[in-house]
Amino acid sequence: MASFRLSSFGERYSGRTGILELMNDLSEPPADPLSPFCMLGGGNPAIIPEVASAWDDSLGALTRGEGFAALIGAYDSPAGSAGFRSAIAESFSASYGWPIAEGNVAIVNGSQIAAFYLLNMFSGAFPDGRRRKILLPVVPEYIGYADQGLERDCFSGRKPGIEMLGERSFKYRVDFDSIAIDDSIGAICVSRPTNPTGNVLTDEEVRKLAALAGARGIPLILDNAYGLPFPGIIFRDAQPIWNEDIVLCMSLSKIGLPALRTGIVIAREETIKAVSAMNAIVSLATGSLGPAIAESLLRSGKLLELSREVVGPYYAARSKRALEIAAEELGDLPWAAHASEGSIFLWLWLKDIPIPTRELYLRLKARNVIVLPGESFFYGLDEDWAHSRECVRLNYSGPEALFARGLGIMAEELRRIYSA
Repeated sequence: MASFRLSSFGERYSGRTGILELMNDLSEPPADPLSPFCMLGGGNPAIIPEVASAWDDSLGALTRGEGFAALIGAYDSPAGSAGFRSAIAESFSASYGWPIAEGNVAIVNGSQIAAFYLLNMFSGAFPDGRRRKILLPVVPEYIGYADQGLERDCFSGRKPGIEMLGERSFKYRVDFDSIAIDDSIGAICVSRPTNPTGNVLTDEEVRKLAALAGARGIPLILDNAYGLPFPGIIFRDAQPIWNEDIVLCMSLSKIGLPALRTGIVIAREETIKAVSAMNAIVSLATGSLGPAIAESLLRSGKLLELSREVVGPYYAARSKRALEIAAEELGDLPWAAHASEGSIFLWLWLKDIPIPTRELYLRLKARNVIVLPGESFFYGLDEDWAHSRECVRLNYSGPEALFARGLGIMAEELRRIYSA
């Protein structure tokens, strides 16, 4: 049978890219169906009983109400639910003093869509003939950005400084000396907490990046999918930050609604109008169910209370236990973990491993253990960096027993690799 001809764009995305491979791993059957499957590679959050109960109650109230048929039976506006947008603006204005209104908020069908809109809005060819890139001030960065650009080579990444915090702990730091912003840069983008590492930029670092962006008339895109004020998966002192130089992206996924694909963009009104136009072109409208479930919880203060008192402490305890399990299983192997300051991931540096972690990933996959190799997160760099082939990302939000089993199997493979 003859194949369809693909454009260069279609050809580029017809293969297995980083995020596609990750999502396929979530749905593929295990290599050995008789052995426990240890999924340490995905981004699924934990199902936390108190949070799940709140969602159940909110959905139940909606379905019992007279307006449910109208809710699911009509398109929402391209900007998203007006009620949810106003709830966000009112809550954040009251809690943090942000000068935002409904016109500063757009809803999109998941934060991945928000990234696609924004990264392409601020990179590529501009009307003045210039071509611009997205500056990543700390690489490694989220795998889900890597293939988003409609044009190739749309990222310019910067290596971080590495600060050792002890024999088994380290932290990436923004190397501000390496950040020179000229007309080739269309926006700065960083996730906080950072996926994959759990790094949390300090308030001072965020404000400094926003000031650098503002001075050049470009935005700082701040991906807050794990951060403040919700879902609140941050384990160090930090404050929610927004000003007109920041495009803040949020999500309902990590607070328990990943299947409802609800992303939130907070920005200047002209940016929100552009996002809304893209929604209309790409999706006609945004999904209504996620915003409807979350609106009452946000207006009552319950959503922020759950984030602060349940979700954050839950993951802080899971993070602490994940580090303990890593120490127990990896023992005296040459490893260190990035300081776990937020998100749902453990980022391991396997020092001087003699094979790329891509190969380690394949070996573990054959044994029903899925991890993410570090290579996929180091994009946009102008130089080769051996460190990029020595790291893996592990999700610790699943059952503790399976996490421990997966770490044990990884330790077995690593001992074979290092002793070969």
